[in-house]
Amino acid sequence: MKGLVGLSLFANVGIAEAYLKEIGVDIVLANELLPERVDLYRKIYPNTEMICGDITKIEVRDEIVEKAINAKVNMIMATPPCQGMSVAGNRNPFDKRNQLVYYAIDVIKRVKPQFVLLENVPRLLVTKISVDGKLMLIPDYIKKELGEDYQFNTETLVKAKDYGVPQLRERNIFLLTLKSTGIKWEFPPKEEHEITLEEAIGHLPSLDPLLREGEKKTIELFPDYFKKKEEGLKVSKWHFPPTHSYKHVLWMMHTATGKSAIYNREYYPQKEDGEHIVAHHNHYRRLSWNKPCRTITMNNGVISSLCCVHPGRPYIDNKGEILYSDPRVLTIYELMIVTSLPLDWPIPNGTNETLIRHVIGEGIPPLLIKKILQQLLNEINMLED
Repeated sequence: MKGLVGLSLFANVGIAEAYLKEIGVDIVLANELLPERVDLYRKIYPNTEMICGDITKIEVRDEIVEKAINAKVNMIMATPPCQGMSVAGNRNPFDKRNQLVYYAIDVIKRVKPQFVLLENVPRLLVTKISVDGKLMLIPDYIKKELGEDYQFNTETLVKAKDYGVPQLRERNIFLLTLKSTGIKWEFPPKEEHEITLEEAIGHLPSLDPLLREGEKKTIELFPDYFKKKEEGLKVSKWHFPPTHSYKHVLWMMHTATGKSAIYNREYYPQKEDGEHIVAHHNHYRRLSWNKPCRTITMNNGVISSLCCVHPGRPYIDNKGEILYSDPRVLTIYELMIVTSLPLDWPIPNGTNETLIRHVIGEGIPPLLIKKILQQLLNEINMLED
């Protein structure tokens, strides 16, 4: 076997695929529902045939299956949306998105590739879906449908930080191989060194946020705003200042590295009448320099979201008060680094910032996928030798 010919289901914009070509994995076919993501995928991967459509519709699945068989697909990668199970979501076990695994299984059974990678959040292991009117755990359903033909990996929980990614991001990944191949596919050995945020982004130029209240107000609070912005853009067109409201910025200026503003004595998140905003302890929280980044979520552009504010560095203002720099969320460039995307990943100019943030927050770190699939290729080569 010279390489793997792949189909990507629930492909997002191809974040998982970013390194696969270079190791001999050719994703020739992909499927995604949302047109704006389909459009971006096609621009980034012009040589992959992208089918835009709803996989729950039989005619769309028929098209996927027919084209996959004709293309001699021997590997399927499926990453169904996880908002119904995610800790960052509502965790509704009857969320329709939880049922999408049905349709991925249908495609797998009909194409019958030699290898399958099924990825989702850890809660998949304890989430139930309705099967023929009865509730069944998703892992039990997958093994019932595929266990006769496929061998499963022993351990399924994996953390991206254990594989050279400067982000925690724990996932559940089933690695399946057709029993007839004689190949056992497991995760590669964990790497000893965890990459901290200091190592990953600590060298980048500091940036002040752009205030929603306008440039005049921004310059009043941050006299060096434009100078810093210019230095950031020298590094990358994607290292530019995020936009935030004055009150959010003020709260974070008074919040130390690794801490949440909800515990501040004076500059805490509050409503217009001064009432303390009730929030989770990881909201309005700065990241820590001495650890990998916390898991990036889809809502990573908002200070009030889950642990997504730059760590910052302490400084003393002209009044002698200790404040903290970079009262902002991570830039697109910083997100690319902590997600392990190639820094030359060809995001087209003019791509909507919110779209980029959402797809990165939903995607799985591509370096992790690269190393997992490289492990499979190693097993294949050993068998052939």
